[in-house]
Amino acid sequence: MLFFVNDYGEGAHEAILAHLAETNREHLMGYGSDPYTAQAKEKILAAAGCPGGDVFFISGGTQTNETVISAYLRSYEGAVACSTGHIACHEAGAIEHSGHKVLTIPGHAGKMVPAELEAYLAAYYADGNHEHMVFPGLVYISYPTEYGTLYTKEELTEISRIAHAYHLPLYVDGARLGYGLMSPASDITLPELSALCDVFYIGGTKVGALCGEAVVFPHGAPAHFLTHVKQHGALLAKGRLLGVQFDALFTDDLYFKISAHAIQMAMKLKQVFLDKGYPLFIDSPTNQQFVILTKAEAEEIAKHAQFEVWEPHGPDAMVVRFAVSWATEDADIDALAAILPKK
Repeated sequence: MLFFVNDYGEGAHEAILAHLAETNREHLMGYGSDPYTAQAKEKILAAAGCPGGDVFFISGGTQTNETVISAYLRSYEGAVACSTGHIACHEAGAIEHSGHKVLTIPGHAGKMVPAELEAYLAAYYADGNHEHMVFPGLVYISYPTEYGTLYTKEELTEISRIAHAYHLPLYVDGARLGYGLMSPASDITLPELSALCDVFYIGGTKVGALCGEAVVFPHGAPAHFLTHVKQHGALLAKGRLLGVQFDALFTDDLYFKISAHAIQMAMKLKQVFLDKGYPLFIDSPTNQQFVILTKAEAEEIAKHAQFEVWEPHGPDAMVVRFAVSWATEDADIDALAAILPKK
């Protein structure tokens, strides 16, 4: 059975496993105070072009989003996100569980439109009753978006300008950051992204690691952030597990190399669907490809390949997602092409 359900179905890249094995018997201090975690932080800050920043490692994406957002927000504030944003629809109300509302504005192909963000913020403060409402306290976007789309540097710059004009921190969810940065459609570098936001994270779980995300504060973290991580149950005693993995990922550009490989596989996958006559729901330039299938087509393909049903599309069709990862090979795409009926 071919596997295209998600980009975290495999274990970890062999270089990570080797580094974990090499360091396995060493006696190291806990909670990320070991030398490998320190090395990983230095490498990440150098790659992001912010040597004076801070890096913290958290085990997963939902824990990261909830911990970071709650660290920034006061009790009466919420996070502004587009309606299709991950925190708005795929995190089981984790942000709300922390006591903070997700304030949604429309999403367009997964993206927030700068002008609509500005209009929302202006309308909020123009409302005479805004003191009785949840204050916007942070702007959240993801790169890539839930639909695999990318913000341009111009769009990111404008969102950053608007957020900071209203004294709101800009938070970029980078669960699939490598796949975004290494897409040919991307016109922004990691240092440029870093310069535009107040906090972002570099996803490891979906980009070659067993687990783990690297939270980067280019200009410094909120006070006592490590204590906040601990309070939210997101601090590993064996912090070395995350530090060693990111030390490997940011050695010899491994993170970027495996991300680029995934994009090559995704573009090959996209071409297979186009050659076979299947319409795309959205033209994603990253590792997630969204295809429109009839129910009958989906049932037939599901006999040979696993994928995710994303949303309905009319009375007899659906949008399905095929995701590739750092571990997808040409043979996987060729095998799918061989079993995919031509329309």
